[in-house]
Amino acid sequence: MMSNSKNHRKQHNHHAHTQNIRGKKLLWVTLLNFLISLVQIVGGVLSNSLSLISDAIHNLGDTSAIFIAFLAGKRADKKPDVQKTFGYKRIEILAALFNAVVLIAICIFLFVEAYERLKNPQAIKGGAMLTVAIFGLLANLISVLVLQKEKSHNLNIRAAYLHLLGDTLSSVAVIVGGIAILIWQVYWLDPLVTVAVGIYIIRHALGVVRQTVNILMQATPHHISIQEIKQSVEALPQVENIHHLHIWQMNEEQTHLEAHLNMRQDLLLSEAQIVRHDVETLLKEKFGIEHITLQIEYEGCEENNELIFR
Repeated sequence: MMSNSKNHRKQHNHHAHTQNIRGKKLLWVTLLNFLISLVQIVGGVLSNSLSLISDAIHNLGDTSAIFIAFLAGKRADKKPDVQKTFGYKRIEILAALFNAVVLIAICIFLFVEAYERLKNPQAIKGGAMLTVAIFGLLANLISVLVLQKEKSHNLNIRAAYLHLLGDTLSSVAVIVGGIAILIWQVYWLDPLVTVAVGIYIIRHALGVVRQTVNILMQATPHHISIQEIKQSVEALPQVENIHHLHIWQMNEEQTHLEAHLNMRQDLLLSEAQIVRHDVETLLKEKFGIEHITLQIEYEGCEENNELIFR
């Protein structure tokens, strides 16, 4: 027993140590990306490059996303309380929605500016633009390497890693534009790169908006079929039907289900408990649903042979 206790303590300490290392890495990457954004904004203003500013905005949006990942890691162990009985997990969802909407609004503003630049091209200091863009690319590559090892162990880290890959690609686009401007003085290329980067940002931001809105609206997760759940549960011998069925996500990882479970026979409570356990096991193993609330009934609801949601 003492040995098990020691092993558990060692595992807990190792987990806490690993979480601490990941948190520090995320914090360093956040600070580095914030520095990139400031340098690119200053460089964009000095070189008169709109595409460099749009890349800086992209970096700034991803910096906030990475910082959210850092805060989420720090708050991951915070327990529910009497005011927030479901806990604080949806802070991430609200912040992600806010970030995505702000990014889309900024991109629309940059599109208007790009249109004005296309109508009236302005001279751009290609050398300064290229220098700052190369700095941004190198800093992004360093951030990617910092998180490379951790990305397969944690969802937050993986999301941050993907953001950084996107930053790296947009920096490459700005560098290509900077080289062309420096060699051929094709100043109209700057607003075109701005639009390309903006479209890339909006495409990913809209995906975040859709996902967060679905979670906040308590929509059924896209990877789960209610009809398949109904068929699987009702195939169990003691179950007449399942109804008043609701499935929603607390966040990206945590799925909840509540339902009424109508029995074929008027069972003893101990027997009904066995059936409930079988249903829960089925839902966990086949559909990956961990948080399950079932109300056991015997002819308890009218129209309970239908899949009703109210």
